[in-house]
Amino acid sequence: MTSAVILVTGATGKVGRVFIEKLLSDPRHAGATVRALCHNRSLPARARVEVVKGSIADREVVRLAMSGVTHVVHLATCKEIPEEVMDVTVKGLFWLLEESRESPTFRQFVLIGGDAALGHFVYPHPVPVTESQRHSAYQGCYALSKVLEEVMLEQYFIQYGLNGCCLRAPWIMEKDDFKFTMSFGADVFGGPRWRDLVPAADADRYAADGTVPVMLDPAGSPVQRNFVHVSDFADAMVSAIDHPKARQQTFNICMDEPVDYRKAAEHLQKTRGLRSVDVRTGFNSTWLDNAKAKFLLGWRPRYDLARLIDESYGYRRSPDDPRTIWYPG
Repeated sequence: MTSAVILVTGATGKVGRVFIEKLLSDPRHAGATVRALCHNRSLPARARVEVVKGSIADREVVRLAMSGVTHVVHLATCKEIPEEVMDVTVKGLFWLLEESRESPTFRQFVLIGGDAALGHFVYPHPVPVTESQRHSAYQGCYALSKVLEEVMLEQYFIQYGLNGCCLRAPWIMEKDDFKFTMSFGADVFGGPRWRDLVPAADADRYAADGTVPVMLDPAGSPVQRNFVHVSDFADAMVSAIDHPKARQQTFNICMDEPVDYRKAAEHLQKTRGLRSVDVRTGFNSTWLDNAKAKFLLGWRPRYDLARLIDESYGYRRSPDDPRTIWYPG
């Protein structure tokens, strides 16, 4: 790749940090510089990384950050915070797109989307979910914001011929994240909050002995839910940079198969002797199809169910690596 200045929003988050490391170590991008637009947190000083401080909701901040930029990788997002979500995910994206289309140096916009735009496991999906699936946000402002982001980017493709792509992720895992998604304790990562779905005394006992939940759908079948490891997702991001077949495309970036909660429980029983308990929920199975990313980008996920579980349950944190959750999942 020729010399590039890549603006990364959300650079201090789980995905941003891994993406920057992979990009800077990839010989295909040896001439690239990263410019991180940081708001509440920042990155340590290092070679080939610049930091601009401010909010993407502020047009002047965005204009400064976009000066001389060739690529935008837009990771910044906002969860269920109605007071902030439109400033970050609508106004912020709008300013980034406006500066992109007017910039003489701009080459590509990479939006990091999510399967929340498709309702992930909230709605029934009787067939595999491909990139042609209609948008279907579930209740709340986060899923709505992910729909609005994808639609806005698509309209800039249509209106201005902008070069870009959307990489759509399910739940992104790193380190011991998956282990904590299975906890009956108050330390559970994301949802469902398992202890609220069983009697309190049972939840305490399950949390103490490491019992894991088997999520069941309304019909009593084990739920299949989509995940991706942060390393695999960052690989896809690096692959998409300047890829000619990524132009104006959307890609599902996920494991080859969703996690089947029954199979996960069986694996944990076999490898770690952990017990499981069925938990009936109102959620549904989905199978996010990643064939398009494999076919056009040549990308392949390296994590399957066993590796995702084994690395998470085997992860041991050092004293300088506390478990910090910036967003609830």
